[in-house]
Parts: sequence; C-alpha cells; structure tokens
Amino acid sequence: MAAERLVVIGGDAAGMSAASQARRLREPGELEIVAFERSGFTSYSACGIPYWVGGAVPRHEDLIARTPEEHRERGIDLRMRTEVTELDVQGRRVRARDLASGAEEWTSYDKLVIATGARPVRPDLPGIDAPGVHGVQTIDDGRALLESVEEARGRRAVVVGGGYIGIEMAEALLARGFEVTLVTRGAQPMHALDPDMGRLVTEAMEGSGIRVVTDAEVTKVLTRESGRVRAVATQSAEYAADVVALGLGVAPRTELARAAGLPLGDFGGLRTDVSMRVRGHENIWAGGDCVEVLDLVSGRHRHIALGTHANKQGQVIGSNVAGGYGTFPGVVGTAVTKVCDTEIARTGLSEEEARAEGLRYVTATIESTNVAGYYPGAASMTVKMLAELRTGRLLGTQIVGGAGAAKRIDVAAVALTARMTVEQMTALDLGYAPPFSSVWDPVLVAARKAVSAVRAAG
Repeated sequence: MAAERLVVIGGDAAGMSAASQARRLREPGELEIVAFERSGFTSYSACGIPYWVGGAVPRHEDLIARTPEEHRERGIDLRMRTEVTELDVQGRRVRARDLASGAEEWTSYDKLVIATGARPVRPDLPGIDAPGVHGVQTIDDGRALLESVEEARGRRAVVVGGGYIGIEMAEALLARGFEVTLVTRGAQPMHALDPDMGRLVTEAMEGSGIRVVTDAEVTKVLTRESGRVRAVATQSAEYAADVVALGLGVAPRTELARAAGLPLGDFGGLRTDVSMRVRGHENIWAGGDCVEVLDLVSGRHRHIALGTHANKQGQVIGSNVAGGYGTFPGVVGTAVTKVCDTEIARTGLSEEEARAEGLRYVTATIESTNVAGYYPGAASMTVKMLAELRTGRLLGTQIVGGAGAAKRIDVAAVALTARMTVEQMTALDLGYAPPFSSVWDPVLVAARKAVSAVRAAG
C-alpha cells in the first residue's frame, strides 16, 4: 500500500511543528511529508529578531531551532526557496515555483497543512518602498535592516507604529546608537493597553531617550536624490531618518487560501475548528499566523500572531494528521514585551474591548513593587484589573513595571482560562519570599481591590 502524502506550505513554527509531530507518529513508509518554504530559513524565532537587530542576540543562527538539514535527516522532504503559487483544492495538489530557477511543478497531496504566516503591514504611501524603509517579520528582513544600519550616513531612526514590534524596534535601534523617534497615530504606544497604562509606557520610553510622537499619522516617506529615505512626514511635521522601521502590525498571509475559496474570517485569517481543520474541508488543516483563533473571554475570533500559538497549533495539527487526536480550544490574549528596563504585559480584555462586547465592569489599579519594598533593587509595578459587574469574573489584567513584572501576567491568564472570579483569585497560593514579591503579591493586591470595587458597585 502506497504511503499517504502530507504537503506542508510554510516552514516555520506551525508548519514544521506539524510536520515534525506527524513524523514522530508515522513512519516514512506510512506517511510521506513534503514541505515548501519560500525563504532560506526554517523553525526560527521571529520574536527574537528585534533582539538580534539590537545586538542582545549576537547571530541570527542563534534564533534557529532546527535547520533544513536537520528536518531532512528526520525524513521530511523540505524544499527551500520554493514558493507555492497555487492551490487546487478539488484536484488535491499545489503548484510550487523554485525561486532560483523559476521552474514550476505540481505536487499532489492526501493531506494539506497551510502555515503561510503573516506579512508586516506596509501602507500604500509615497516613498514607502524606498531603500532604508524596513518591515521586520523574517530573518531576511532583519538582515536587510542591519545592512541599512551599517550603511546609514547618520544616526537617526524613525519607528512607525507603537505596537509590540514598534517599541521593540525602538529599543533595538536605540541600542545601536541611533537617535530614535517613534511615531504612532494612537494616543499612546501599546494600544492594546488602556490609556492610563499606556501612559506609563510612554514615560518609560521617553525616560530611556526615545522621542514619542502620538496622534500623528504618517502621510509619506521623503527621499534623497539617491532615492534613499531621508525623513518621515506626518500631517504637521517631518522627522529626519536615516533608517525607518515599520511596526504597524501584521496581516495574515492568506492570498493562496482566498484564491482557492477557503473560508476566511473578519480579519482575513483562515477559520478552523478546534482540531485546526479548515472548516468544510476534511483533508486540510491550518495553523500559525495565517489563522484566526477563538478568544475565550469575548467568545469572538481574533487574529493574534504569536509563536506560542503557532507551535501549539502545529503540535495539534501533526497529531491529527497522523491519526491521533488533539485540540486547540482558544486563547485569552496574553502578551508580554519590554522597552529597556520596563516590562509590559496584558491578558484578557481592555476597557475598550469590554465595552465593545457590551460587558459591564469595574476596574482596580494598584501600585506596588516587584520584590518586597525593603529588599535591594525594588522597582515600581502597576497592575490594573477588569472584573465583570455583579459576577466578579476576571475580564482582563495589565501590568507595567520593573524586572519580574511581566511574567506575573501568567497568573491572570490561568485565572481567565479557568473563568475565575477576582474573589477566587485572592485565595491563590502563590509563592512568596522577599527577593520575589511582597507578602501579598501585586496580582493578589489588585484582585482584592477589584473585589471591593465589585461589592461597592452592588
């Protein structure tokens, strides 16, 4: 009996996690695995690219978990620098083009995994494609940005966008010795936070030497006679730039899926069931940055591009493709980052998101320290919680503070997943010692204050 063939489109987190898990469960004689990757790298940490650009990670090789050769040694036919250009769902085949030779060929499949990832948002503005303007999503993107850093005449950088990538790139370019200006159309960086918490991020960035320009939308990129970027313009000002980094977020890369008629959601990502099978298609799965996921707090689908989700989804897909069973039930929207010495975290819903869902809620904000206040090195930490009115169910948590602040968000993430109330949270048995926290951990202090707010609201 001939082996089944699994075709995987995309060679990073979700795609190769799926391929590797399927290979663990099925022998080559039972399941042939063919994977296509358009770049020159596989299984790498895209989240680590800003830290490589900034110099904290010395080499791009340090970001790679598994090379193409290692995948091939494990029995996966991995074809690099090969782009899938067409998906024929009815015929169960994909057409791929070798980017070096231009040669194209069709490959049939019994089962298909789509893991095409996401692309940086690049607005259609005059000059946006000028040399020196960079999105940052792949190792190739990071390499191109570092080349611009080395070639730059001056040391002025502009980061467009104030999301996670934006503030991480601002820190990276600051570490490279640039004068950094971050321009965002929002009222503060980190629009995923409420304005009161976002202001703390602004203060931290400005305290580190980063200029923050808010409520400003970029209208064009200005260039020199050579064509290279020289400035970024908004409606009211120009900001000189020798290098520009785009931190405007990402969009699902689903052109293939759309052309093939596969179901997409409101954000352009593929829609799957809990087994990560594409809805309405028995032999097609999808995972990673090209899919939408269920938000367990709001009950709606969202597009959240994170390597944590991609790797988990890949494991689930690989198990199911190989005849096992696995599910990915959803997420609560947990994310952490940092800018210089300030850590930033959030999970669940912000106030704006809670209002959009029609939820009635109370908030509680506390200021504490990351360790016992008397212990050397104590740094400030602000924790904000949202709790549902009347029920007291936790709806969301945001944290901004010093070392050790961000990972405390994991307590709230577990509480959200378990649908705990803030009163139930106050009884959690968390670890305590002066080098790690005060006797009441700041998350529990915030939960206690939220309980009082719920009771006061009736």
